[in-house]
Amino acid sequence: KQWYQRRVAITAGSKDGTKVPMFVTHNKDLVLEGNNPTLMYGYGGFNISLSPSYSCSRMIFIKYLGGVFVEVNMRGGGGYGNEWHHAGSLANKQNVFDDFISAGEELCRLKYTSPPKLAIEGGSNGGLLVAACANQRPDLFGAVICHVGVLDMYRFQKFTIGHAWMTEFGDPDKAEEWGWLRQYSPLHNIPEEGVYPATLLLTGDHDDRVVPLHSLKFIATLQHRLGGRNPHPLLIRVDTKSGHGAGKPTAKRLLETADCYAFIADQLGASWRQ
Repeated sequence: KQWYQRRVAITAGSKDGTKVPMFVTHNKDLVLEGNNPTLMYGYGGFNISLSPSYSCSRMIFIKYLGGVFVEVNMRGGGGYGNEWHHAGSLANKQNVFDDFISAGEELCRLKYTSPPKLAIEGGSNGGLLVAACANQRPDLFGAVICHVGVLDMYRFQKFTIGHAWMTEFGDPDKAEEWGWLRQYSPLHNIPEEGVYPATLLLTGDHDDRVVPLHSLKFIATLQHRLGGRNPHPLLIRVDTKSGHGAGKPTAKRLLETADCYAFIADQLGASWRQ
C-alpha cells in the first residue's frame, strides 16, 4: 500500500521525437523537489521486453533509502513489436542510448530527481547501454552500475558466443558496420578529460557469455585516462567462481546486491530511514 506505479510517456529529448515509456515506482509520500535518489534501469536490445515485477532489493531502496525506481522501455526491446526492436538494433543502435538519455532528462525536468541524484544500471546488453550513456552524457548521471557489460564492440564476436550477437550489433570486420559500432563502442569512446560519474563495473571471472575482458579492459582504460583526477570512484568488482549470473548462489547474490546499493546510496547521498 505504500507504493504505486505510474507510466510516463516521454516526448522530449529523443532526437526524432519518439515517445519512450517508462515505469516509475516510488513511495506514495514522495515530494517532487528534484532531490530524490533515483535508480534508472534499462536493457534495450534483442527484442526483450521489460515489465514491472516485484524485487525485494528495489523495494528496500524505495522504502528505506527514499528512492525512486524507474524502468525504461527503449527501442531495441520488444515493447512495441519487431519495428520497435529494429529501430534500436544494427545501424539504429544509437536510438537506444538517445531514448535512455531522454528518459533521464525527463525525470529531471519533472523534478523526480537531478543529475547528482540519478543512478543508472544495466547488465549484459544493458551494461553496454549504461556505459555508452555515461560516455555520451557524463553530466547527466551521478552513478553508473554496469553488470557484465558488452563493452568492446570491435572484438566482441571473437570470444565464446559473441559471434551470435552480430545479428543485433553488426559485424565489426565489415568497414561499414564498424563505422556505426565505432561511434558508440564504450571502450573506444571513453573521454580523455572532464568529470566522469561514479562507476562500478561487475563481472565474473568465469563468465563464458560476456567474457570478463570487456569489463577489465574498460576499467583499465577508464582509470588510466581519468582515474588520477576524477573526483568520483571508478571501480570494478570481480566475483570469483562466477559466470554471467544465472545459477549464482543466493549468498553471492546477496553480497553483490548489498555492494551495489551501498555504492548507489553513498554516491547519491541517500540516507537510511525507518
